[in-house]
Amino acid sequence: MDDQIRELVALGREHFHRGDFSLAAGHLEQVVARGHDFPDVHHMLGCIYHQLGEFESAEKAFTRALELNPGYVEAALNLAIVLNDLGKYEQAQEVYGAALLKVKASGKDKSGEAPLDGYSKGKLANLHAAVGDGYNSVHRPKDAAIEYRRALDLCPTFVDVRLKLGNSLRDAGELEAALVEYRTASRAAPAYLPARVALGTALYSAGRIDEAIQQWEAVLEVDPEHRTAAMYLKLAKSPAAPAAQRGR
Repeated sequence: MDDQIRELVALGREHFHRGDFSLAAGHLEQVVARGHDFPDVHHMLGCIYHQLGEFESAEKAFTRALELNPGYVEAALNLAIVLNDLGKYEQAQEVYGAALLKVKASGKDKSGEAPLDGYSKGKLANLHAAVGDGYNSVHRPKDAAIEYRRALDLCPTFVDVRLKLGNSLRDAGELEAALVEYRTASRAAPAYLPARVALGTALYSAGRIDEAIQQWEAVLEVDPEHRTAAMYLKLAKSPAAPAAQRGR
């Protein structure tokens, strides 16, 4: 690698880590245009294109990175995410499965599983969540719930994923199970208001009106301008509300 190419790669990497994606792309694309095929350069370009919403270009870049280095697990995971964004769910699952096998082959802990650091767990959890989103988009809440549970097995503190799990269980008709997930998310992150709003709606659906009101009032204490909570609260306190079911 000559000095000029080395400088372009360094500048591209610097701008990439700063989040200056357009500038980073300009430097890295010059490297590729000059006939230098580096897996990490293609991987960075894939990440950049993904951030810029250029999913097809991102797919090509990640694919090229894997062609040059078939063991590039991070590129495989990112490719799976992009494929999911493109609606290529089956292909995304195949790429993800292959990446997971490579991770497991890289070394095992005492339990026989691959040792994963926090970053890798987060990447895998986000991928499971993305697949869950895909299932929800085609009205398959039970399948979506399976993927969200897999994500939470890796990263139990992802309250946004737990909220999605609760919503999927609710949509699948498993209201009590949904209530458990909403409560867990609300306790883990009391300031995460979407979980408390959803808990309130689930309680309301279960006929537990007073408990629902408590949740929405708690939301409004934190954010007095929360329009959704205010609307639900007004509905619950209206004369038409099923008062006989309160306190259940």
